[in-house]
Amino acid sequence: MRRSRSGYCDHTGAPYVATMEPLPLRLARCTIPGVLILGMACAHAPATSDLRHPPSTSGFDAEVQSGLTRVRETTRQYVSLDSAVAAGYAREVTQCYVDPHHGAMGYHHINRALVDAEVQVDQPEILLYERHRDGEYTLNGVEFIVPYRRWPRDSVPPTVMGQNLKQSDPLKIWYLHMWAWRENSAGLFADWNPAVQCLADSTALPVR
Repeated sequence: MRRSRSGYCDHTGAPYVATMEPLPLRLARCTIPGVLILGMACAHAPATSDLRHPPSTSGFDAEVQSGLTRVRETTRQYVSLDSAVAAGYAREVTQCYVDPHHGAMGYHHINRALVDAEVQVDQPEILLYERHRDGEYTLNGVEFIVPYRRWPRDSVPPTVMGQNLKQSDPLKIWYLHMWAWRENSAGLFADWNPAVQCLADSTALPVR
């Protein structure tokens, strides 16, 4: 048995031996350490996608600003990869695109049912995740794509939120990244994010 006189408690957390010490003080001696430990554990929780603060849209017009809001509203549920898989996005992705000078894109989890000639803000064809050594995933952004076979390469580019999609001849697609869940010092629509990393055993050279 543990003694409350020295600040110890029984298995219920209540004082075990009655003393002349006031009850509120004895309870505080038994319960406060547990509260402090819980607070410290929370303070050291690992960082995930920034659910509270959207990336900066400084310099962009209202169409981009509202588009970012819609993308985050649509993809908030996909912070959990399991939810994304349930919605049709791929679970197993082995390649993580990385550039030795500019950072990485991350793992591209595609929903092939959404790949067509249309680009819709609330239906991104690809979700960009970062995979960690413990197997956890962090959602960093989205990618909009249109295959050349659905939108010819020599045509005017498709657009989303007033932004032209870029060309990738090796992949034969039009594409545009949007870092909706991770701040990117290179820009909201940049290809690479210097803050994103790939695991060493699953990287691929850039092909874009």
